[in-house]
Amino acid sequence: MAAAIVEARGLHKHFGALHVLKGVDLDVAERELVFVIGPSGSGKSTLLRCLNRLEEPSAGSIMVDGINLLDPRTDINHARQRIGMVFQSFNLYPHMTALGNVTLALRKVAGKSRGEADAIGRQALERVGLGDRAGHTPGQLSGGQQQRVAIARSIALEPRVMLFDEPTSALDPELVGSVLGVMRDLRDSGMTMVVVSHEMGFARNAADRVLFMDEGVVVEQGPPAAIFENPSHDRTRAFISQIQRH
Repeated sequence: MAAAIVEARGLHKHFGALHVLKGVDLDVAERELVFVIGPSGSGKSTLLRCLNRLEEPSAGSIMVDGINLLDPRTDINHARQRIGMVFQSFNLYPHMTALGNVTLALRKVAGKSRGEADAIGRQALERVGLGDRAGHTPGQLSGGQQQRVAIARSIALEPRVMLFDEPTSALDPELVGSVLGVMRDLRDSGMTMVVVSHEMGFARNAADRVLFMDEGVVVEQGPPAAIFENPSHDRTRAFISQIQRH
């Protein structure tokens, strides 16, 4: 296995009395696509949000690309440039064009000139198949296109790792394929990815490893074929059989 680019150890997260993560360990190798599945409330999204400190873990350690994310001396905004995140909601600025949304962080966070930011932004939009939509505002784009702009915004910063939190769940079914296609291209280009999603077909075909979480712990993990066809744990079996009925 290649060297781990993400190493999380003993992650706990409490929201008041609610214990959402109960000592989660996670290693992600460079260029690996790790898929996290599990029932609602199992802690999947909280785990992702802890990995870039949108949530502060209650205990544990996180190293990303050699940076200790929980060290108080770490410049979190600088560190976050290495960790792209794509959410369920697209979080685009409605008054800005697609290109404007993509280049904002390049200028404000990465300190690029407008010309340089525009060149990188156009390239990122090309990568997600939206080179011809650079001048469109979010309101002129479909949900799938908006999500692809959000992906372009992340990859423009050249992150070392991409986190996807239910990236297709807000989309109409016919728009899901275009977003999964972009994710597949990213994977093929060598991007390290951690994906929380209900797209089990995509997990089967594209993931290197699948983690099954339930009640704040990683119950089991392995290659997709093992998890989907021959899970070793009762809880995993129950979850897989339930999703396969839908």
